Amino acid sequence: MIAMLLAAGRGERMRPLTDHTPKPLLEAGGKPLIVWHIERLARAGITDLVINHAHLGAQIETALGGGSRYGVRIRYSDEGTALETAGGIAYALPLLLPSPAGGRGGGGEGEPFAVINSDIYSDYDFAHLFERAAALQASGDAAHLVLVDNPPHHPKGDFGLTDGRVTDTFSSILNPQSSILTFSGIGIYQTSLFKDIPRGSIAPLAPLLRAQIALGKVSGEHHRGLWVDVGTPQRLVELDKLIRSSHNAP
Repeated sequence: MIAMLLAAGRGERMRPLTDHTPKPLLEAGGKPLIVWHIERLARAGITDLVINHAHLGAQIETALGGGSRYGVRIRYSDEGTALETAGGIAYALPLLLPSPAGGRGGGGEGEPFAVINSDIYSDYDFAHLFERAAALQASGDAAHLVLVDNPPHHPKGDFGLTDGRVTDTFSSILNPQSSILTFSGIGIYQTSLFKDIPRGSIAPLAPLLRAQIALGKVSGEHHRGLWVDVGTPQRLVELDKLIRSSHNAP
């Protein structure tokens, strides 16, 4: 399985920290945020990684290199100007698709791949992604989303979850069996979801997901463990304290 780490955002809410340092390289617990993901992915056996970047992207490539020190292979998708989530994934598709001779970097339809926001911190076990991707491939669904409890800064959530199916929030409000949750920034996607996005265009992910949700083509799960959206300097400070206070940082 291949995983893409999203690292192209400007990080406006993290300014002035992100004026000179890309958000994924901000540290918590003595490591850059993105390195926590890379190390956990490597432990899970996911070692083929693609990282997109735009703002101060050269710093990311310099800091992480080819990934050998982490036991992974990293390739980069340099967007120049951030293309938002779906646009960034579409731009990176040549790195995510199988080549005619095997490996990666060609045309055709690829296997489902994972996408992870680099500006979150979570103890979600990435080893689960193999099983989730296999189920996605078998079902023909377009996406699988990892959802979490709504944090205080996002109390209304993003989507509903009913019996493993992601629904819109309005339907969930009317269904007592459904939970309204927040998208964690961890998902698995079929390459076909992005094939109609012109390469280099700016495109958000939410409209694509909502269209597939309306078709009943998105599965999901509720992760009840640790998850932090590191969206402000204060949350970064709080996360740093949390990690440093734990003797067994996840």
